[in-house]
Amino acid sequence: MATGKTGSVLVVDDESDVLFALKMLLKTEVKEVVTEKNPDNLLSLLSKQKFDVIFLDMNFKSALNTGNEGIFWLRQILEKDKDATVILITAYGDVELAVKSLKQGAYDFIVKPWHNDKLLETLHNALQAKSGKKSGKPAAPGAVTHTSILGQSEALHDILHKIEKIAPTEANVLILGENGTGKELVARALHEKSFRATKPFVSVDMGSLTDSLFESELFGYKKGAFTDAREDRPGRFEAANGGTLFLDEIGNISPSMQAKLLTVLQNRQVTPLGSNTPVPVDIRLISATNEPIYELAAKNLFRKDLIYRINTVEITLPPLRQRHGDVELLARHFAEIYARKNHKQVPEFAPATLQKLNQHSWPGNVRELQHAVERAIILAEGPVLQPQDFNFSPMEAAPAAPAMPIFAADTSMPLSEIERETIRRVIEKNKGNISKAAKELGLTRTALYRRLNKYDI
Repeated sequence: MATGKTGSVLVVDDESDVLFALKMLLKTEVKEVVTEKNPDNLLSLLSKQKFDVIFLDMNFKSALNTGNEGIFWLRQILEKDKDATVILITAYGDVELAVKSLKQGAYDFIVKPWHNDKLLETLHNALQAKSGKKSGKPAAPGAVTHTSILGQSEALHDILHKIEKIAPTEANVLILGENGTGKELVARALHEKSFRATKPFVSVDMGSLTDSLFESELFGYKKGAFTDAREDRPGRFEAANGGTLFLDEIGNISPSMQAKLLTVLQNRQVTPLGSNTPVPVDIRLISATNEPIYELAAKNLFRKDLIYRINTVEITLPPLRQRHGDVELLARHFAEIYARKNHKQVPEFAPATLQKLNQHSWPGNVRELQHAVERAIILAEGPVLQPQDFNFSPMEAAPAAPAMPIFAADTSMPLSEIERETIRRVIEKNKGNISKAAKELGLTRTALYRRLNKYDI
């Protein structure tokens, strides 16, 4: 995702630490970064200079921190320059308001605390979209804008062929694959090669939604629908209207969520909380999961009729260990990105290093390879990456295995008791850290919480 240092960025936030952090991060990616603490100076700045991208905080220090300050200034910016590309910076609690801002004209939003890679990806996407507007060449079906799926293996070639065939259709797509195989990348490629490419692509992490948040997040709500509902807010379905809605980790949602989602997909309309009036929605649905969804359906843990709705077409992504020849290609690609990012010479790979990388099982798939290369670039001493520059943790070094670890136990114990004891021991080992325990168990945090509740741990 490396780009030349072109473009100018304005960052508006009243926190000095945020301004400093973003300036340090962005100055290696663009030609100019201007920071401003006081939003009252915004219009004056914009009258003197045109910026390619504006990062705008949603909450400034005032009597009420509701995110409305960000919406107000977004409108002011767009009144001044209707083609301005604005990326909002929001806290997790204001995500729903940030979704509303997309309909107000914002390009995208990022959530504090942000992940640097995700923020830079959003920036580069915005710069490329801006470049497309300037050239008068909007993305057309079949044209890749920022998504690039790298690989030359036969397994990946089959996936790319499927994407080309499926993207221009309106078919709902279910993407299956292990963690780190690139499910969201495929979803974005399907969107960008579709006839909806110029419309919104809205992504939802279903695994992070509780039952209480599910309806308000996806369907929206009306003012007064519940305590703190001070204004109407559209849900993700409405935000994606005309475009693509990507439901990630769909295999983790509860039976009650499944029933509500099925109703919306059947009727193609949502009813916001606090309203009796359904709102029609026109979306192309793409879903993804790393859960064994058909096994869940066989155990009546996932509705079969919902599977039929979400998988008109199915794409199963191969794990990296089955993509013969792609490890070296991807390693060199990531090495170039992270060398430039860290102001280092792009390194070579010693033959023994390539052999080590090719022999590794990559249980974390492409994401694990990406992190391994970044770590090696940072720590390496010379211009050639050696085998010792890649030291895998015990978890990474282990071959791919069933998600739930097995321990020696009485074979007469019920399977549920074995699972309960395994979870208890892993949590104890990680001193109660749920995130670390979930990672070791090969579960999402949400899935682990469900098991904790199930087994009363």
